Amino acid sequence: MLDRSNDLTAWDRDHFFHPSTHMAAHARGELPTRVMEGGEGVYIVDRDGRRSLDAFAGLYCVNVGYGRREIADAIAEQAYKLPYYHAYVGHGTEPSIRLAKMIIDRAPAGMSRVYFGLSGSDANETNIKLIWYYNNVRGRPEKKKIISRWRGYHGSGVMTGSLTGLAGFHNAFDLPRPPVLHTEMPYYFRREDRSLSEEAFAQFCADKLEEMILAEGPETVAAFIGEPVLGTGGIVPPPQGYWEKIQAVLAKYEILFIADEVITGFGRLGSMFGAHHYGLKPDFITIAKGLTSAYAPLSGVIVAEHVWRVLEEGSDKLGPIGHGWTYSSHPLCAAAGVANLELIDKLGLIANTREVGAYFRQALAQAVADHPNVGEVRGEGLLAAVELVADKADRQFFAPEQKVGPRVVAAMLERGVIARAMPQGDIIGFAPPLCLTREEADIIVGATKDALTAVAATL
Repeated sequence: MLDRSNDLTAWDRDHFFHPSTHMAAHARGELPTRVMEGGEGVYIVDRDGRRSLDAFAGLYCVNVGYGRREIADAIAEQAYKLPYYHAYVGHGTEPSIRLAKMIIDRAPAGMSRVYFGLSGSDANETNIKLIWYYNNVRGRPEKKKIISRWRGYHGSGVMTGSLTGLAGFHNAFDLPRPPVLHTEMPYYFRREDRSLSEEAFAQFCADKLEEMILAEGPETVAAFIGEPVLGTGGIVPPPQGYWEKIQAVLAKYEILFIADEVITGFGRLGSMFGAHHYGLKPDFITIAKGLTSAYAPLSGVIVAEHVWRVLEEGSDKLGPIGHGWTYSSHPLCAAAGVANLELIDKLGLIANTREVGAYFRQALAQAVADHPNVGEVRGEGLLAAVELVADKADRQFFAPEQKVGPRVVAAMLERGVIARAMPQGDIIGFAPPLCLTREEADIIVGATKDALTAVAATL
């Protein structure tokens, strides 16, 4: 009898092009293949029977946890009933219409419509096109530049990869492309002037944004995009007062605000949206991940009412909008979204995120914050990060070739816990499912502490 697992490993190396992977190392077999097979709650199991606590919920996305039959059954029921129909020219299905209503019911005040796609990347591509369309309809064709932030993450497409402010997503891809600009990152731990308070650093960030707007010409700047909490850039909550100051600048120069809530939407911060959490008033909200807890691919753009009125005006002038995807509002994905949002409410997962998230972050800080190689423990809700340093007093970072962060994450995996080595720094990232218990949080904390101790002993 053939060893099926070994066959899959060979086929994987010979045929499967993995995203965000060292391609040569994987093809040579230097990077191990792990075939994932099952999951339940916060645990995932591979084909070799190894059970791991997934402290990153896949990629911040399996918010309700693995093995939820309610979502699987909803997908199956819709597949038997009607597996697909398009959403063009006013067509819809019950789950897509129902899900749009459920999202608006949960969104911040003033939001009006939902456009569905499949990924956060395509949702931000939609945002860019709608913003350009909006300004053309309003007779402001020169107002097209979009300001993002260094270390922000907004996708991997040509324009969304340009919005992303991480070098690894630009290297050799001829990115970023105009008219995208990048301003100061709201990363208090890595501020250049260490004498600044959080409030003063927030003002510094707002001042740098205003300087850029004035230098470019306010009449040319269309929008600003930002994650409520920086995600892939290091899991960095904003400094005190940051969003109040940033929004004041945007309002001053009539610049639209895209809140990229692909990670923070639907409970990750202990609030339904990051907009609720930080008092944001966005014109567009980008959603994905937690919308279906990744049981099916689905994203969305939530559009404010005042923007929608201009888009309607555009249709009256120009005819049907020339934008759409074949799989927009896919009924199987929408059915997953409906079941997922119902489950978030039924299980009280947002309240659980507040309670267990606070416990987890406190326990993590108590366990490792005093370690000589820990520069900062930070987070919000069920997002957390441990940033490692070579010298705590001088805030000196390890050389990238030492791969200290990846080594700690590998040591955690040996102890049965999956964390993420974040790009551009030795940062250990955590984003467990929102159903995490205190006991499971303790397991993550214990593995982190033990792995850090083991790796530090080799430095």
